[in-house]
Amino acid sequence: VVMELKQSHSVRLNDGHLMPMLGFGTYAPDHTPKSKAGEATKVAIDVGFRHIDAAFFYQNEEELGKAIREKIADGTVKREDIFYTTKLWTTFFRPELVRPALERSLKKLQLDYVDLFIIHNPLAMKSGEELLPKDASGNIIFDTVDLRDTWEVCLDAGLTKSIGLSNFNRKLLELILNKPGLKYKPTFNQVECHPYLNQSKFLEFCKSKDIVLVAYSALASHRDPNWMDPDSPYLLEEPTLKSIAKKHNRSPGQVVLRYQLQWGVVVLAKSFSEKRIRENFQVFDFELTPEDMQAIDGLNRNFRYAKLQL
Repeated sequence: VVMELKQSHSVRLNDGHLMPMLGFGTYAPDHTPKSKAGEATKVAIDVGFRHIDAAFFYQNEEELGKAIREKIADGTVKREDIFYTTKLWTTFFRPELVRPALERSLKKLQLDYVDLFIIHNPLAMKSGEELLPKDASGNIIFDTVDLRDTWEVCLDAGLTKSIGLSNFNRKLLELILNKPGLKYKPTFNQVECHPYLNQSKFLEFCKSKDIVLVAYSALASHRDPNWMDPDSPYLLEEPTLKSIAKKHNRSPGQVVLRYQLQWGVVVLAKSFSEKRIRENFQVFDFELTPEDMQAIDGLNRNFRYAKLQL
């Protein structure tokens, strides 16, 4: 039964691997203690999340690895039940730095492999130990690296099952897809996606190329001032979402997650509150009507929450 349940809530990537359609996000602002990410991940696994979305840049992979290993040790899950994603940070884009970067993540996690390794965003930065290398004036120091070269060595490392992209627009996605002698097709692209930015055209394009779209900032709730304008509208206060939620006896957050799933989008839900983590997983036992979907489609205003304050 568990296997059937798992199958029905997963999507098959173009390389044959299965990815659970609901993922648990692990990014937290700097002021959040790292231990919180580990505690929340254990709760998420207990609740039923099997897809954990992480990154070297989040600087909490030791805690996440420990949480996953504890849940394996206590018999809650096996390693193969977990779909773990990490991301190649922008200071490691030079082809010779890709494998060592993934090895660093694995060492922190104390795991033998990750399920998915993705290029975090398309902006190469100066290589080195600084996550955000800056010059004397405080400006980011970028690097010139051909992303197509970075891309091809991601899977060759043999330490991940699948590879994908994040924050790539159509033009950059086509750059990879049109690479002469392309060995590995991207399995998915992770982008900001929610009812105010529903990415419907981009979703069509990705589907046409057999690339799964993964939504981050799906609930638009973290409001980290480093990445988001404090005056941004509160998505979950949107009256349309509140009235649909009331009709289904659900929360606006559950409606937003369900909306993405019904569009065939893999969606990441991030919360470190036990109550919300439980709530966010309860999205498989109700369905939005075509009218609900249409009403939520109508909220699109191409509004981005994520602003890179560099």
